[in-house]
Amino acid sequence: MKAYKWAVPALYIVFLMLPIYWLLNMSFKTTNEILGTFSLWPQEFTLSNYAKIFTDPTWYNGYLNSITYVVINTVISVSVALPAAYAFSRYRFLGDKHLFFWLLTNRMAPPAVFALPFFQLYSAIGLFDTHLAVALAHCLFNIPLAVWILEGFMSGVPKELDETAYLDGYSFWRFFLRIFVPTIAAGIGVAAFFCFMYSWVELLLAKTLTSVAAKPIAATMTRTASTAGYELGLLAAAGALTIIPGAFVIYFVRHYIAKGFALGRV
Repeated sequence: MKAYKWAVPALYIVFLMLPIYWLLNMSFKTTNEILGTFSLWPQEFTLSNYAKIFTDPTWYNGYLNSITYVVINTVISVSVALPAAYAFSRYRFLGDKHLFFWLLTNRMAPPAVFALPFFQLYSAIGLFDTHLAVALAHCLFNIPLAVWILEGFMSGVPKELDETAYLDGYSFWRFFLRIFVPTIAAGIGVAAFFCFMYSWVELLLAKTLTSVAAKPIAATMTRTASTAGYELGLLAAAGALTIIPGAFVIYFVRHYIAKGFALGRV
């Protein structure tokens, strides 16, 4: 019976890790080997796919561009969502529930709906093909998500904490930054994690709003076709490297994520 209890989680983990292993397996193969043979490990081990990514500016700039606009978006989204979530959590005003629902409807809409309006707007004001353009476009979806998550955490903090701080002579911003924000650090970590991950994996807006200077790695990966077909080994290596930033983020906020699922609105 004990062996059976361990077998089910083990099989589930193997099932989840199999695509990642196969991606890594393909990344160390040539395209000819991938198409010609089926093997559990590389028959002709090669690092040429990774070498091209780290030496070709088109490839490594794609990673730098993606990380740049993702970090900008995460900082903007969380910074804007914090005071907004506090207002929804602590105050009642005319239309607050309708406004809160309207914010969430932006998250429900597919990115394709906003691709053309953003393209025309950013082209007109000179923001096209910049990191800021993609970061601001992703705010349309990430800020409502961050507000929703943070409002759940803030509602769990007693209002007596605010009143006690005011009685002790704290100004609002001093109380908010020095007392309240550390209290909901778990919620901030969870919100930052989801903002980072959405912005990192989103392709349509990032591809539509950039061309050369700020082209993300996801867009670069869609342009590997040649007269000989797709460079599958190169695509696999690029895909394996895109997992690393997300893994780092998960590692650093893992404690906050665990608390978030236990305490917050996630």
